[in-house]
This record gives sequence, C-alpha cells and structure tokens, in this order.
Amino acid sequence: MKTIHKSAFGFIETKGLISAIEAANIMLQTANVTLVGYKHSGSGIVTVIICGDIGSVKEATDAGAVAAATLGKVTSVHVIPRLHADLEKHLLEGLQNGI
Repeated sequence: MKTIHKSAFGFIETKGLISAIEAANIMLQTANVTLVGYKHSGSGIVTVIICGDIGSVKEATDAGAVAAATLGKVTSVHVIPRLHADLEKHLLEGLQNGI
C-alpha cells in the first residue's frame, strides 16, 4: 500500500449506504481530496474515508456531512490532520476501495 500518512484524513460515518455515497460524491466534488475507501461496520453503519491537505479535507467533510444529512443520519464526522505512520497500515487495512 502506498504511504499516505503525511496527508490529512477525513471520516464521515453514516447510517445507510445511500447517504455515504452522497457524502463521498459531494466531498470529491467540493475539494481536491482522494477517496481512500469505505468500511461497513455493521447495523447499516458506513464510514467513508478521504485524504488530502488539511484545508481541503476539512472543507470536504463539512460539505459531505451536510449533504449526507439530507438523505439519512450522519453519526460522526472527524478530521485527523496527520495520521501517525504506525496507524496507517492498521486503520486502512480491510477498506473497500471506492463505493
């Protein structure tokens, strides 16, 4: 896997796939960010993960959360400015690439 730990990471967790797709779509249209992947956590919870520079990730997660909330429930939004290198392989392990 390519090392991307110098990027900021943005997470939007939603209840339902449709709102997660909407969040991903809006985040990618809003700012210069990359879709890292998504993860189903069970009980309909889907987390979408993006990366990019901190300003772009913050802007994208803000817009994505608003858009996702129009279609379903947003359970959490979080931005990590710089992911520790040791966490990268564990956090990103098992992600599905793209929606």
